[in-house]
Amino acid sequence: MAKFERRMYKAVCSDCGKETEVPFQPQEGRPVYCRDCYSKRKGTQ
Repeated sequence: MAKFERRMYKAVCSDCGKETEVPFQPQEGRPVYCRDCYSKRKGTQ
């Protein structure tokens, strides 16, 4: 069996500025968050 590999894209977190990788192609004008910042934002909404 072949293991499914998801393509990852490099991005910079919109909150902390840390380099991260996301499973989608970032689009200009839309924020991208690292795992830590995403978790923090998800908890505040």
